[in-house]
Amino acid sequence: MIPKEKWSEIIKSFQDSELPELIERDINIPTDVPIRRAVSIIGPRRAGKTYEMFLLIKKLLKVIKKEQILYVNFERADIGIVSYEDLIAMLETSYEIYPANKNKKMWLFLDEIQNVSNWEKFVRTALDENIQVFISGSSSKLLSREIATSMRGRSLSYRVFPFSFKEYLKTKKIGFEKYLSSYEKARILNALRNYMEYGGYPEAILYEKEREKILTELRETVIYRDVIERSKIRNVKAMRLLINALINSKEFSVNKFYNFLKSTGVKIGKNVLYNYLEYLNDVFFVFLLRKFSYSYKNAEQSIPKVYFIDNGLLRVSGIQDKGRLMENLVFVELLRRNLDVSYHQSANGEVDFVIKGDKKVKQLLQVCYNVEDLYTKERETGVLIKTGKDLGCKNLIVLTWDYEKAEEISWFGTKRVVKFTPLWKWLLEL
Repeated sequence: MIPKEKWSEIIKSFQDSELPELIERDINIPTDVPIRRAVSIIGPRRAGKTYEMFLLIKKLLKVIKKEQILYVNFERADIGIVSYEDLIAMLETSYEIYPANKNKKMWLFLDEIQNVSNWEKFVRTALDENIQVFISGSSSKLLSREIATSMRGRSLSYRVFPFSFKEYLKTKKIGFEKYLSSYEKARILNALRNYMEYGGYPEAILYEKEREKILTELRETVIYRDVIERSKIRNVKAMRLLINALINSKEFSVNKFYNFLKSTGVKIGKNVLYNYLEYLNDVFFVFLLRKFSYSYKNAEQSIPKVYFIDNGLLRVSGIQDKGRLMENLVFVELLRRNLDVSYHQSANGEVDFVIKGDKKVKQLLQVCYNVEDLYTKERETGVLIKTGKDLGCKNLIVLTWDYEKAEEISWFGTKRVVKFTPLWKWLLEL
């Protein structure tokens, strides 16, 4: 049991501390929820969840006293294992230090809450006592589906990903608007090259000289701490081989990988491999994109394409192909925009992203770094037009590095307008 003296020290230390300089992000998490629900902030490790809490605290300080706010990080080395009873003692200590808060609303920020046993019970109790609760933690223990179950529908979840390109430009103090000078455009394209290669993790952006070291250490921490240790992986060799296969694959078949392991003498069950994939997805490390189908069963049984949460993780894993990095960047941005996405494959070729709306396909999106080669252009637009005809979609876009034009293209008797859009314009929604 953590003594009240320790809680008093933690509470007073927060009250005496100053918040760090913060970059405003485009996430829009409310500071006050009218209904009694906790706000859960989920996302990959070190994507900025703690700093998002600090931003919310900074907004609150404009309208309330700091004494009404309590922030605790449960990965502090000096408190060790925390229980439900400890959280009750923490709240009691807070009221003893600031007794006026018993008659006021409080805002409670619990960072890395997965380190506390029975935290759900405490949060539900706090909500009933007119306390607005914010919780965050490593995604392996604080997923939206876990929250929905453990909190019995009493939470609102928000995702924090690594910085978007808009946010990246903000950190570099690079402005943008619809019409740019050649100098302004050159600055944006140069920034995009760096962003596409090294990604949007905050630390890697702020400390460029150390970014490769930071990203390598982050990748290893996610693999070992969030996946291997917490999921109690016993076959570490198989997990390592799986991650390596995912990094070097555009599509991934568990059956093929299982047969590969078998041929090399690595013994592991096929269902265990499916579990390993789920663990990697649960920590926002790897995403598997399914093939488009009107049948849910067929979509789930399709061979998925592989994407990663951030290009920086691919970069330090040896991936430098511009086409691969550009496509991965686009996928993460589609996730950030909360779009319903799949890919389409047929005898005519592949469309990178099918964006679905209510009962119909809203947009087909192809990613092509360079469309200057005539054969490449014909191949990419041909499959786009044919797929658009088959799926009843006329909104056809090819994302390029810097080529921009709307062209009417004919493909075996079918005419469609294809919009070639520069990646930077699409990312900035200009």
